[in-house]
Amino acid sequence: IASCLVGSEMCIRDRYESLMKVITGYSLLSGFAIVGITMWVSYWMSDKLTNGRLHGSAIAILLGLLLSYIGGAYTGGQKGLVDIPLFAGIGLLGGAMLRDFAIVATGFGVSVEELKRAGFAGVLALFLGVFTSFIAGVAVAMAFGYTDVVSLTTIGTGAVTYIVGPVTGAAIGASSDVMALSIAAGLIKAILVMVATPFVAPYIGLNNPRSAVIFGGLMGTSSGVAGGLAATDPKLVPYGCLTAAFYTALGCLLGPSLLYFLMRGLMG
Repeated sequence: IASCLVGSEMCIRDRYESLMKVITGYSLLSGFAIVGITMWVSYWMSDKLTNGRLHGSAIAILLGLLLSYIGGAYTGGQKGLVDIPLFAGIGLLGGAMLRDFAIVATGFGVSVEELKRAGFAGVLALFLGVFTSFIAGVAVAMAFGYTDVVSLTTIGTGAVTYIVGPVTGAAIGASSDVMALSIAAGLIKAILVMVATPFVAPYIGLNNPRSAVIFGGLMGTSSGVAGGLAATDPKLVPYGCLTAAFYTALGCLLGPSLLYFLMRGLMG
C-alpha cells in the first residue's frame, strides 16, 4: 500500500510539473485562458447575482484587482499575479505592446464619417470630457499633497483614462509609483461609470443615440461607457463607444503636450 501511495504521489507530481512546463512555455495562451475564465465567471455573477444591473466588465475589473492584490501579498513581489509562474502570461497581455496595439486598433475601427454625423456636440464633448477629467484629477492629486508638475500631470491624465496616465507619465518622466496612481485613478473612474450609468440614465435622458454619443465623449473611458450602456440599453453601446474610442487617442495626444505645458505655465 505504501509503495502504491508513493507511486501515485510521484505520478501526480510528474503530471503537475509537466502541466506547469506547458503553461509557462506557452504563457501568452495561458494568459488568454485565464482572462477568458475570469470573464465567464464575471458575466455569470452579473447575470445570476445582480440580474444584469452590475455589468460583467465591472465585476471582471474588481476580480482582477482582487487577484492582483492576493498575488502581490502571496509572493511579496511588485507585479501581483505575474510573480506567480502560473499567471505569468497576464503580464504579456497587460504589457505596453498589446496596450498600444489596442489603442491603434480601436482608432482604426471607428469610421470618421460616423463621427462627423455626431455633429459639433460630439466633438465638443470629447474636449470637455478630457479637460474636466484632467482638472478633477489634478485637484485630487493636489489635495493629497502632490505639487510637482510631472506628478500632477500624470495623475490628472490618469483620471482621463487609465491608459492616458501611464502613456503621459512615460513621456514626461514620471516615477512608477505616480504612474501606478494614475492607473488606479482611471480604474476607479471606469468602475464608477459602469456601475452608475444604469441608475443615472433616466435622469439625464440617456435613451437615444445622440445622447449616447455625447455621453461617450464626456466620460471617455471605453470600458466604462461600454459596460454602462450595455447595462442601460445594448442598442446604445455602438454610439457611446464611437466617441469614447477617440477619447483615449485625444488624451494621449494632449497629455504629454498641451496639458503638460499648461501645467508648467501655471505651476512654474
